[in-house]
Amino acid sequence: MKNGVMVLILAIFVSGCANNWRTASRESAGIAPIPSENKTAVIEVYAADAFSWRGWFAVHPWIAIKEPNATEYTVYEVIGWRVKRGLPALRSYLTETPDRYWYGSKPEKLLSIQGEQAEQLIPKIKTAVERYPWANEYSVFPGPNSNTFLAWIGLQVPELELDLPLSAIGSGYAD
Repeated sequence: MKNGVMVLILAIFVSGCANNWRTASRESAGIAPIPSENKTAVIEVYAADAFSWRGWFAVHPWIAIKEPNATEYTVYEVIGWRVKRGLPALRSYLTETPDRYWYGSKPEKLLSIQGEQAEQLIPKIKTAVERYPWANEYSVFPGPNSNTFLAWIGLQVPELELDLPLSAIGSGYAD
């Protein structure tokens, strides 16, 4: 019985580590307002289980903003592998689908603000992103990491009332 339990635990662990990031889903989860249909300003924060076995313990969050009448969102996130390649950890990009799966993990919407309030907060978010002190650094634990970035944004723009989940490991690094 003992060996059977060990084999089961090992099988579960290996299956959690065997994911292939190249083939994992990055499709839209269908939870973000569609830019061509929503002309108002939008702020959305998402988090999804981190890739592979790390998802058992932690999430990867990101923030997306859309200016009024914009046809795309600007997404801001911090990614560790970029530092290993000599790039900044902080990255931004334009997309119509800010709610994409995080390498196979469906995102959860943590925050959504639309309309006039979003329009007023977007410049503050952009300023906070520009001032992020660890844009070129990344450490899984204790931080700075992707959770540190969103915690920093939340501290700089308290009007967001951003509440990260307990599994946002590294969020306390920004305090």
